[in-house]
Amino acid sequence: MSGVVRLSIIDPNEATRNELKNMLIGVDMVWLEAECSRYEFFSDVVSQTQPDLALISLDADPELALNLIAQVTRDLPSCSVVVVSSSQEGSLILKAMRNGAKEFLGYPLVLEDFLSALNRIQIISGQSDGEHSTPRTSQVITVAGVSGGVGCTSLAINLACCLAHNERNSVAVIDLDLALGDTDVWLDIIPDYTIQDVAENISRLDYSLLKRSLTKHSCGAFLLPRPVQMDMSMQITTEVLKRIIALLRATFSHLVIDVSKSYNSLDLAAMELSDSVLLAAQLDLPCLRNVVRLSQYFDTNENISEKIKVVMNRLGLEDTQISISKALETIGRDIFCQIPNDYATMVESRNNGVPLIVQAPKAKLTRTIMGLAASVGGETLTSEEETASKKKKSLFGFLNQSK
Repeated sequence: MSGVVRLSIIDPNEATRNELKNMLIGVDMVWLEAECSRYEFFSDVVSQTQPDLALISLDADPELALNLIAQVTRDLPSCSVVVVSSSQEGSLILKAMRNGAKEFLGYPLVLEDFLSALNRIQIISGQSDGEHSTPRTSQVITVAGVSGGVGCTSLAINLACCLAHNERNSVAVIDLDLALGDTDVWLDIIPDYTIQDVAENISRLDYSLLKRSLTKHSCGAFLLPRPVQMDMSMQITTEVLKRIIALLRATFSHLVIDVSKSYNSLDLAAMELSDSVLLAAQLDLPCLRNVVRLSQYFDTNENISEKIKVVMNRLGLEDTQISISKALETIGRDIFCQIPNDYATMVESRNNGVPLIVQAPKAKLTRTIMGLAASVGGETLTSEEETASKKKKSLFGFLNQSK
């Protein structure tokens, strides 16, 4: 058990249950999977939801609660039981631990005590289960642009679809351009729900409701699009966005975020929570100037600066007079990936609402984005993809030398 922990709570006392729930729901590493008000029903809840952690309050009926600890431990050994009680009587603690509880915490629950207990459980679980017990961590990739029209949305969508092409991955896309985002157009889908709907129901989301709020494309990627109306009835705050990202990160192996060009508080929050930030640009003076300007700005934020990876899009445009070597000299930093220009293929893909991995899987443009997906998504290329990657090595990866 590592990363985001799925938690179920049982406490017949509504007041204390809500207090526990409200405290834990704000912890990014915890997903409140289910809550229950009856001891006799909790074993069924656990068997259906199979959480990583069961938080059991003893105070309403210690005898029933102690029997429940033993039942949960027996029926679902992978679920660790944490007990909460206002009583610190030694015999009660001993009975709870003998019945299978991993931790016994006092009530009122102190958040630091809960997090410390959670850390101990994770360490013990890792030591007992070995290295294979640690699941693959989720990767959050934000695609940002130094200017309008540099191909951010096309890059974000096709990056996500390339990642989703691997059946081991589960991929979601967030369109964070709340005013003019068009990720739904690129995938030719009409979504039933948007990021606004998810934000408005953030307090009652569970795994199944979250999945139903997303629209799945045939390639396997899920989309959470921008609101339908320009004048949103509910303003999405950074705290709400952080919770959405935390929930999606718990559900998907990869999360791709297409931000706006305004670099507002939501965009910056998404970038801070990301593992990689792809900064898309082109070989023209306005773009190069903005790369420098944005780099200086991001250098003041340690949560973003080390994640920036410059992606030079549409290499080979006929009207460009700036070489890669000149661009490197101007921006003063490495170029992580060079994506070739293939206007005809990209426009056909967009107009058909079909991603490149389906529309033109053998195109040089597609292979380059597949290589980029492998670089930032923690992917392992197939032998065929690896061969293509080696042939096109100069098109992606860090540049150690100028052309």
